[in-house]
Amino acid sequence: MSGPLILGIETSCDETGVAVVEGSTVRSSVLASQTDLHARFGGVVPEVAARAHVEALRPLVHRALTTAGVHSDQLDAVAATQGPGLAGALMVGFSFGKALAWSLEKPFLGIDHMEGHLFAPLLDHGAYAPPAVVLLASGGHSQIVHVHDWGRYELMGATIDDAAGEAFDKLARFMGLGFPGGPAIDRASDGGDPTAVRFPRALPDRPYDFSFSGLKTSVVTFLEKAKAEKSVPPLADVAASLQEAIVDVLVTKTFNAVEAAEVTTVAGGGGVLANRRLRARLQEEADRRGVALYLPSPALCTDNGAMIASAGTFRLGRGDVASWPADVNPALRLA
Repeated sequence: MSGPLILGIETSCDETGVAVVEGSTVRSSVLASQTDLHARFGGVVPEVAARAHVEALRPLVHRALTTAGVHSDQLDAVAATQGPGLAGALMVGFSFGKALAWSLEKPFLGIDHMEGHLFAPLLDHGAYAPPAVVLLASGGHSQIVHVHDWGRYELMGATIDDAAGEAFDKLARFMGLGFPGGPAIDRASDGGDPTAVRFPRALPDRPYDFSFSGLKTSVVTFLEKAKAEKSVPPLADVAASLQEAIVDVLVTKTFNAVEAAEVTTVAGGGGVLANRRLRARLQEEADRRGVALYLPSPALCTDNGAMIASAGTFRLGRGDVASWPADVNPALRLA
């Protein structure tokens, strides 16, 4: 499928992502990870992240264009994440993208990071289209969004405290599994029994909202007590059980929303959607209910420039071009 050539830049947190997308075809997508930089701190340090973006961005843009076989003059627009995210990190990508677009005399598009995640499945699944219910789960956000149409979104539910990815990170750090926590716990759960420990599922009376801070407390309390009593179960069982608690809540509440919204399409986006158990449970439930499930490939679940370019394609078609004085908005809200 042909379409406008968009350069997408994503620097909302600790990944520098740049991509060239033509319509819904990814011509190139490159990434500079900061995982090793932040691992010793057990989480993302905003100042460190911003400096790393400065160092990585220009070479990545060159590589993305070269890999795509595109000269910058051929671009139809430049898109960059405007928010939400870390202010300093956002400013690096947004300012670079704006300057590049200005120098090329091309339109510049400021993109909501979460809208990027909404559009990510479209890069793998041409049939994905509204109306749909979309689960957005990452280190900073856990949301259920009813996509009535592209550009028309209704927030049905969200976390009242920790996001799912944040819960994974905090628990992995406590358990000595490293950072980022989601992949670490996913790996540690291999061969484990997800029913070994029944950790709590919060907010049963709120069908679309999440809470994960209580789970963190429950896991910490359980492990401290088990250690004191010298009866700590196998690590794989604990990892599988706490992972199941998070996955169970995400899946249950997503399909509560699917039922309430009366849609036949469900999708997902955000780094937590790369979790193998979550993907399997979502597919099982979608198959059971006879609804279509569209998940991006794991590489497109995490922060990347391709999803920003994909959302940029839509925004360019609507004429939603950013003004040159536009600035980042770390608290930008999708709906």
